[in-house]
Amino acid sequence: MEEGQKEPVSFTSDDSQSTSQEEIREGEQKNESLNMILDAWKDSFTFEDRRYSSSQQSLHDTIFVCSITTKIVGLGAIEFNDHELLELVRYPQSPYDKSAIKVFNSSSVEVGYLHIPVAKVLSPLVDLQKINLEGEVTNSRNRYDSSMPCLVKIFSKSDDTQNVQNWILQNSLCFCDQPGPSFRAYEGMGVQEKNMIEKLGTLEPPKNVIKAKLLDHQKEGLWWLVSKEKSDELPPFWEVKDGLYLNLLTMHQTDRRPEPFHGGIFADDHGLGKTLTFLSLISFDKVGTLPEATGKRDMVMSVSSGKKRGGLVRGKGTGGQKTHTLLGNNTKESSLGMADESSSASVTKQTLIVCPSVVCSTWESQLQEHTHKGSLKLYKYYGNSRTKDVEELKKYDIVLTTYRTLTAECFRRMRCPLMKIEWWRVILDEAHVIKNANARQSRAVTKFTARRRWAVTGTHIQNGLFDLFSLMAFLQLDPLSIKRYWQGLLQRPLADGDENLLQVLMETISLRRIKDKLLIGLPSKTVETVSLKLSGEERELYDRMESSSKDFVDYFIFADRLRSRYSFVHFLVLRLRKLCDDSALSSLDLTSLLPSDNIRDASKHPELLGKMIDMLQDGEDFVCAICGCPPTDAVITKCLHIFCKRCIWYYLPRKEFEKGCPSCGDPISKSGLFSAPRESSNPENTKKTSRTTPSKVSALIELLKESSVVNSSSKSVVFSLFDKMLVLLEEPLKDAGFNTLQLDASTDERGQAEIIKEFGSARQGTVLLASLKTSVFGINLTAASKVYLLEPWWNSADEERAINCVHRYGQKENVRIVRLIAQNSIEERILEMQERKKLASEAFGRQGQKERREVSIDDLCSLLSFWT
Repeated sequence: MEEGQKEPVSFTSDDSQSTSQEEIREGEQKNESLNMILDAWKDSFTFEDRRYSSSQQSLHDTIFVCSITTKIVGLGAIEFNDHELLELVRYPQSPYDKSAIKVFNSSSVEVGYLHIPVAKVLSPLVDLQKINLEGEVTNSRNRYDSSMPCLVKIFSKSDDTQNVQNWILQNSLCFCDQPGPSFRAYEGMGVQEKNMIEKLGTLEPPKNVIKAKLLDHQKEGLWWLVSKEKSDELPPFWEVKDGLYLNLLTMHQTDRRPEPFHGGIFADDHGLGKTLTFLSLISFDKVGTLPEATGKRDMVMSVSSGKKRGGLVRGKGTGGQKTHTLLGNNTKESSLGMADESSSASVTKQTLIVCPSVVCSTWESQLQEHTHKGSLKLYKYYGNSRTKDVEELKKYDIVLTTYRTLTAECFRRMRCPLMKIEWWRVILDEAHVIKNANARQSRAVTKFTARRRWAVTGTHIQNGLFDLFSLMAFLQLDPLSIKRYWQGLLQRPLADGDENLLQVLMETISLRRIKDKLLIGLPSKTVETVSLKLSGEERELYDRMESSSKDFVDYFIFADRLRSRYSFVHFLVLRLRKLCDDSALSSLDLTSLLPSDNIRDASKHPELLGKMIDMLQDGEDFVCAICGCPPTDAVITKCLHIFCKRCIWYYLPRKEFEKGCPSCGDPISKSGLFSAPRESSNPENTKKTSRTTPSKVSALIELLKESSVVNSSSKSVVFSLFDKMLVLLEEPLKDAGFNTLQLDASTDERGQAEIIKEFGSARQGTVLLASLKTSVFGINLTAASKVYLLEPWWNSADEERAINCVHRYGQKENVRIVRLIAQNSIEERILEMQERKKLASEAFGRQGQKERREVSIDDLCSLLSFWT
């Protein structure tokens, strides 16, 4: 039969039972109805679906549907291993067959095509984004006439599973008995390192650069960083087999030795002095040699040329204290990593640090405090006066920039000099900022050319395991840095309860120490919850607004529109949260937001749009999808997605025509952008009005007064989710005799640094009013010893990050944390939700597959007491 000729195809399963002719005839009779299903799918194929290529589908919550056996045709002289993973990519541009599906190995080398009759059945579903395909070699020795058998595994959304199965069966393909999860070599070939407990050595930084004395856990962290950077081991999940290099995850084999993996995730808890540890690492670039590293470890880095497996191996420890030398000039181990050193003689040993803007001040102050003056030269690449001269930047040991600066330059296609430098080391501080792998800032950081890559974060998993994928993409740890392999090798097995690979991965590339388990000499921390009663007027107003909110949600449930009204339900919940603080935070007229007789498109109501922006700007889980930061000068689209005005303005084309929304793909244009009326978001108009002090503000003032009586020299930080609340607090606090400073999202990078510095030298009793949104990025607020949380956040881990700005390395006093909670309110239910999330996080992301938002629609409804 000629290639590309169509005929009914029947494939046998592993037990050689073929599809009967009767079944084929039945299938032909049903083809018409199945084609109707396919046509219906085509009708629902939206612009959002078309944004993604068939090989890079956006959905990562698909489930296994079935497997079929077929063959790869058009093979060249390429060797394969049994169970080697294959990538299947649609190729509609083929001049011979429009249904073609190309086959690639895990090194992205094209190896052939999927058998055409099979491709004709599967390609329509791939084009409609209804299925994902994964391939695997079944018998590499059974090659015949440029073809080879392979297994194709098919995945789809749960709602489409039955239709997909029907489509495949009725188009004359048969399922085979091969289960979805396939054999994995790493499970049976002895990656026994995961069961080992690494005992870290210690390392002192060079005294002519670092003048601070490191604590024991920092010395151990420094040892771990240096050992990873200098290792000449094979990367994780690689081994030598028969003189070739085999990847134990994909079973791909090559004669080219993969580059060592220099970097990882430094995931120490917040407040353990990670900044100083990395400054110590950078200091070795200045001196060129490493001193002796002493430690209690019984695992050493292998330096034998006969070493076959990557990672750590057990050494011949004899117990007691031992001395191990890392790269000393006069030892036999000095050749460790020298290939990397010699090959990079022309590379200036510069470090690029990318961090949130509010953390810039921490790096600057730590550099000034802990290093000898002039020993490390720092260039601040942010603000309006940054240079574009690459040669000028090369004069500095450290270049410090922000995620926002980097994203802006890459996004606007400006000539970014940072991309023209081959960096010795790139450090992402607070790396959980790039948790959304599709955000522009996440994609921007992967473009750097660097010898060493470090992701530094105390919370590398927030919403679910997929947060970790963006870190793999930055670290370039292949194949797990490629989305399709991440999904197939790690994401789906974990959803089925298989944590094996995840444990191996994290124990190989990350270091995590918990503050409470380390004896670092930090003063004590106490946390208490203060329940307060709302006044009679506040209670009446709150109950009335809660009842109205429930009526709206009741309507959405009745009209089956609940899922599509996430933004508005979040708006209702946020309004109740604000009422627990101060009714002046927002308008109270819910009835003006929606017509009483119908729920129409929000874009037809400019007043609604303005009020929603006013509210959603304060929603802590809302970020601009372009820059990944809380929106500034926010605008809202007709599809109800919020962006920074500057970001979306540059995103849309200069000429007035529609482009896909970065969040949902719906067509939008500049004429479809809306911003809030300025007077509705200006709290100055409210604070000038004489009014009764809210109950929560009164409770806060009483607590501050009590604290000053006990210790008049202490300073305090008051955290709030709402920037306007910080403004509303200023006047009553000043009237009560307190000096105040304010740190919120509207302050630029230099202004934030000045405020933090001013707070450190401010007089006794000063109160810093800080936005939780800008204070969870590891800034140093150890000048304070009292912390007040005005509202509970969705996730207790986020609150803990803010608390650790005060209770961290460098704190000299005992720290008291007070949470203010309104009785019989939504705030109490948020505390309950925090506990549920805490339990879920212990499952290490199992629940995170289908949830893209940190707070789901079910969470919001439970907060309104609709269900638990």
